[in-house]
Parts: sequence; C-alpha cells; structure tokens
Amino acid sequence: MKTIRRIPRRTALAALATIPLGCALPAAAQGFPDKPITFVVPFAAGTATDQIARALANSVTAESKQAVVIDNRAGASGFIASQQVAKAPADGYTVLITTNTTHAANEHLFKKLPYDPVKDFAPIAGLGKGGQIMVVNMNFPAKSVGEFIALAKKEPGKYSFGSGSSSSRMAGELLQQMADIKLLHVPYKSNTLAVTDLLGGQINMMITDTATGLPQVKAGKLRALGVSGAKRSPLAPDVPTIAEAAVPGYEMGYWFAAYAPAKTPPAVVKRLNELLVHAARSEAARTAFYEQTGTEVFTTTPEELAKFQADESQKWGRIVKAAGIEAE
Repeated sequence: MKTIRRIPRRTALAALATIPLGCALPAAAQGFPDKPITFVVPFAAGTATDQIARALANSVTAESKQAVVIDNRAGASGFIASQQVAKAPADGYTVLITTNTTHAANEHLFKKLPYDPVKDFAPIAGLGKGGQIMVVNMNFPAKSVGEFIALAKKEPGKYSFGSGSSSSRMAGELLQQMADIKLLHVPYKSNTLAVTDLLGGQINMMITDTATGLPQVKAGKLRALGVSGAKRSPLAPDVPTIAEAAVPGYEMGYWFAAYAPAKTPPAVVKRLNELLVHAARSEAARTAFYEQTGTEVFTTTPEELAKFQADESQKWGRIVKAAGIEAE
C-alpha cells in the first residue's frame, strides 16, 4: 500500500499563487478576443441597426483592443445575414447585430426560413429598444394622422406605404387594422431605400425607425405625422403619438440584440456579453447613437435575451395573425 504524502498548506498556497489567473477561465475564453470581430448587420448602411452596430463597435474596440469590422448584408428580410452567421464558425468572431425582424417576426411572416432563429443561434445580449415615426412626402395633402386616415378611407387601396423591415411593415399593418383603412404595401430591402422612394413620391407614407426618418423631417424633406410609441419622442416633442392623434391604443416599436452562432462556447458568449453590455452603457455610445436616435438602452444576460425573444415571438405572431397576413 502506497503512502500518501501530505503537502503543507503554505506550500500548496504558494504553488497556486504561481498559476496565472487566466487559467481559471475555460480555455475557449482565454485571451478572447485576440483578432478582429465581425459584426454582421442584416440591413443597409445608414439604418438604425447599422448605426447602433457602428457605435458599439467603437466601444468594443476601445475595450478589447481588437478591430471590429461591420459587414452589411442587406436584403431578403434579414435572411442573408442571419444565414451567414448561423453557418459561421462558432468561435465568437462573427456576431449578428439584429432586430426583432430576424428573430421574432420572420418566422410568422414566411412559411420557411433558411435559418432557425432559436436553434441556430446563441443569444448574447439585448442592446436597445426604439420607436418609429410616421412620415409622408412634403407634397402629400395630409398634414396629420387623422387627415391621412380620412383620405385612405375615402379611396381604399389608392395610397401606399413602404417598409424595409418587419417592424416598419407591422407598424403599417397595425395602422390599417386599427384605423380600418386599406393601403398598398410596397416592400423594400431596407428602410433607407424606402425613404428614398418616399422622397421621390413613388410611395405615399411609411412608418420607419426614428434614426432613419427624423433626420429627413428635420431637414424639411419629409413631414412627420406621428410617432409609434406610447409617449412622444424627446427628439420630436411637437409630434403627437399616433394613438393620441387619431388611433387610440396604437403602439409599435422594435428592439436590437446580438447573437452568435449556436454552440459558441458559453465562456466566449459571456465575454461578448460583457463587451457589448459595457459598450451599450458607455458614454461614447450614448452620445453617438442612443441620444441621437431616441433609443432606450436595453441590456440583458444571454438567458434573459432568450426568454425575451420567446415572449416577443409570441407577441409578433399575434400581431401578424390579427392583421390577417398570410405567410409568404
């Protein structure tokens, strides 16, 4: 029988002290990140999602000392970007900065998705919540939500609204449902493209994210009729809510969140959560994006985001069903 030699407590503690602190972390997280990270954005440059991605990227770079590359993969309601991230290596270096479009609404708007919004991704963190603004061309005769609704009721189906995201589309669909009007929906790859056609008079109205629509209002190129939130935007206090203007109970918004490919090591997800939450709460991001767009800082743990996403999916499913939209 072998004799077990006992090591003096002081000797053991001294030996432990020589082990680098990094060894206490799982191997996958040690030194992460040690190369550039790519933020994949499912919408075009200039959209609110693009803006928040760039604002957060600057703060993540400052803290991690690694560059963050923005990769805009617009089109197909976020299919392209989502599919790209779902198939990327699960190492934490490819992150989807997205919205409820890809991870709550699409599954109810399309019969078949090229990605699974739950199984193909590892939730990282919630990033923000925002409101929308209802805008028309300056030459359009309606100067209020009430006047717009009156025109639409007088000639059902004559007037159009554009959308480049599910949030924008659902805002228009909900308006039709609650105001009992019929509009022609015109889809776009992004809200910025829809705004371009609105400026040119090709469409009559859209309810877009404040970050995209408000600058055009302030420049005198579009007319704001109302905001979609429960209360007025601090960036446009003179613009009434759609609810107070003409449609009691109307409310619509959107959210931003970050996801990694499924099977990304939990320790890496945790580190990405720390980087992104810190970035969202940073002074730099606040002044560069959140204050400029009226977006609320909304941060979560990965577990909280998973539950939030599940709840939101159910909510969006109810909106789609109530609007009578058939999956494409």
